[in-house]
Amino acid sequence: MRLITALLSTAMLTATPAMAIADPITVGGKNFTEQLILASMTSQYLEAAGHEVEMRDGMGTSVLRQAQENGQIDLYWEYTGTSLISYNKVTEDLSPEQAYERVKQLDGQKGLVWLDPSEANNTYALAMRKPQAEKLGITSISDLADVINNGTELVLASNATFYSRDDGLRPMQEMYGFEFGRRNVKRMDQGLTLTSLDQGAVDVAMTTATNGRIPALDLRVLEDDKQFFPDYALTPVVREETLDAHPDLAAQMNELSSLLDDETMASLNASVDVDRETIEDVAADFLKENELL
Repeated sequence: MRLITALLSTAMLTATPAMAIADPITVGGKNFTEQLILASMTSQYLEAAGHEVEMRDGMGTSVLRQAQENGQIDLYWEYTGTSLISYNKVTEDLSPEQAYERVKQLDGQKGLVWLDPSEANNTYALAMRKPQAEKLGITSISDLADVINNGTELVLASNATFYSRDDGLRPMQEMYGFEFGRRNVKRMDQGLTLTSLDQGAVDVAMTTATNGRIPALDLRVLEDDKQFFPDYALTPVVREETLDAHPDLAAQMNELSSLLDDETMASLNASVDVDRETIEDVAADFLKENELL
């Protein structure tokens, strides 16, 4: 009995240090400005909070999601609409609250936990130059539809994804009852759509709501008055196993999420895309301003 007790005690002592040392948290990110900022911000924040962190950013959307499902990525920021439509193939018309609850439930079955959503909603949007929009009396997509249906030809800049996806150009036009016409749609890289608009090469440009160049170029975002575009609430998503290994991680990420909204993300994005500050500096400055670094 003494021998068994001694062996058990030795085993527990040997196992304790191993159990106390959690694996590093691998933070992922997609390959565009907003996601690169968030990956750097999250990595710096968690390191300052005492975690060991590895960062793997600049990944494609599908590759990143697959890496998280496979356990290669522990944490990254995802958009509710992306998970709802692209990963879970849900096509129902859901409110923002319903969309969040649905992806939380569906992804939870895969061991992925959606934490508290931020107030940043990086959904698709249509933008125009303010002087032209005011001249034509356009403040919403319904106004845009009326102008085009009354015979005014306007040219749209779109990336290939928006042109073809299920929550993109074609179904949007069907809901609002108008059509640009094939010859009036110019497909290009997403990074060029607002540049083309600003230079007057097109009249309307697809963009995303938190694009930092919108305020920098003083553009008007048209109101989606029929609420066609799904909600793309920016939310930290973490593997359940990772949360089990790091009990304080959920509260820490929820605190960071509570600080983000459309205006904040647009400003951060503009600091990189317009003011040419480094991603690392922009992320660090934000954390310092909010006393998280």
